[in-house]
Amino acid sequence: MSGVQQVTVGPEEGEQRLDRWLKRQFPQITQGLIEKSCRKGEIRVDGGRVKASTRVMPGQMVRIPPLPDGEAAPAPAKPRMTASDAEMIEAAVIWKDQHVIALNKPAGLPSQGGSGQGGRHVDGLTEALMFGYKERPVLVHRLDKDTSGVLLLARTPRVARRLSEAFRHRATRKIYWALVAGVPQPAMGTIRYGLVKAGARGQGEKMRCIHPDEVAQVEGAKRALTDYAVLERLGARAAWVALSPITGRTHQLRAHMAEIGHPIIGDGKYGGSAQENLGDGWGAGIGGAVSRKLHLHARSLRLEHPVTGAMLELTAPLPPHMAESWKLFGWSAGDVPADPFEDA
Repeated sequence: MSGVQQVTVGPEEGEQRLDRWLKRQFPQITQGLIEKSCRKGEIRVDGGRVKASTRVMPGQMVRIPPLPDGEAAPAPAKPRMTASDAEMIEAAVIWKDQHVIALNKPAGLPSQGGSGQGGRHVDGLTEALMFGYKERPVLVHRLDKDTSGVLLLARTPRVARRLSEAFRHRATRKIYWALVAGVPQPAMGTIRYGLVKAGARGQGEKMRCIHPDEVAQVEGAKRALTDYAVLERLGARAAWVALSPITGRTHQLRAHMAEIGHPIIGDGKYGGSAQENLGDGWGAGIGGAVSRKLHLHARSLRLEHPVTGAMLELTAPLPPHMAESWKLFGWSAGDVPADPFEDA
């Protein structure tokens, strides 16, 4: 066993999860040991308590408790990327230059590994996205597993730091498209409910909404804001809505829409299973024709290019299951504004 160590995060090592940084520094360390040491306060960053998911920054000092010798816990074998996975992730690229890669992430593919996610995720497939570079590109934000759409990767650590800062300071414009049960009233507004984890550790990531006046009184609750706009409707049964998250909380859009009585179709976790919410009266077979997959898509992302300074506007086509629903309802992207909030 080694003794306590104080290790400085290098200039090219920032903007990555603490657990990933630790595994690169100490291949013998396991995820379980990292999680346990963080909970006990044995692993600290600049003297403060952290989680395994905390992102480290260049120059920070990481306290490392005594670790087992390398032979005691060898690094697990890295799953081999299949040719079909490489082809799939390359086909997901919708834009790239020397600094940035943008994907249209498929629904059902996690952004990163983690509890219950297995070994197949975007972060684990980035070897196929090197395009001649020596280093893999780095994720600078994430989407839920079942959410499709625009996902950014940085091709160098310097660009990763700049993009991460843009997301952290909300210098980006994100618009999601969703199919929701019923039609929100009014047709445009802002949802202001705070969010807090609904269950105890190990019960998943489901969030519970808190009235904005009570957020400060609820331990662990965080302020959350979502702008919404109804783009099209199908009678009173369902609506195509645009959603723009002002804050970036876990499951924010899903929890917010459910809280106002209009859950996203296909969202079983927040009460949006398609057939039950669409109800009867659609005509023969229409309710049953709607996919049970989550109908939430990161449609567009606008931000300043981290190197050139030019405005970067990225748009991702709908995933197949949502495209089928839009076709069923006779909806077309050309009939709605790209940014309905622009002049609001």
